[in-house]
Amino acid sequence: MKNVVILGANGQIASWVIAMLSEQKDIQMRLVVRDAKKLEGNIPANAQVVTADVLNQSQLESALEGADIVYANLFGDMAAMAKSIAAVMIKLHISRLIFVNSLGIYNELPGEFGKWNDQEIGQYLGTYREASDIIEASDLDYTILRAAWLTDYDEIDFETTQRNDVFKGTEVSRKSVAALIAEIVSSPETYSKANIGVNKPNTDGDKPAFL
Repeated sequence: MKNVVILGANGQIASWVIAMLSEQKDIQMRLVVRDAKKLEGNIPANAQVVTADVLNQSQLESALEGADIVYANLFGDMAAMAKSIAAVMIKLHISRLIFVNSLGIYNELPGEFGKWNDQEIGQYLGTYREASDIIEASDLDYTILRAAWLTDYDEIDFETTQRNDVFKGTEVSRKSVAALIAEIVSSPETYSKANIGVNKPNTDGDKPAFL
């Protein structure tokens, strides 16, 4: 049995991941949220809801106890949360981390799209970059996912770029990112110690087409 802890389980990408893992008999999920009311609807038979604050290390220790894989899909003070997660995982001897981050933290976006992205979310990128630095400097077996601008299209269509590559495309569906996460959960050696960009092919432009 593979124990998977999902931090920020009420998020939209996380909801797709939960659905994709719900029928896998060899997986047990722990859905971690600060407020259990945020998880509405049916909870899969292979999942349980745990209330915890990522920044509360005592609560986080209880939430992560016995985990094989931790998938974090959070927002806010990303640097503080990455520091807390890394510290607790190392303390509990948990290695595998999947951490959803943001595009643009390495000035890796080309041309006008890069300028537009900085105008839109540049003020938030510092803490996302620091979070990646914290994780990469740790002893964790991490995969950092820098997703393009997210859509709600019901499709799985994505490609990836490496940490030092120029980012491709401008957008990607949440379902696509979730499919990649589910793939890593199923085969944890996939993208081990990797920091990758995720986008839908052939969506290059000055900004996402849906905006």
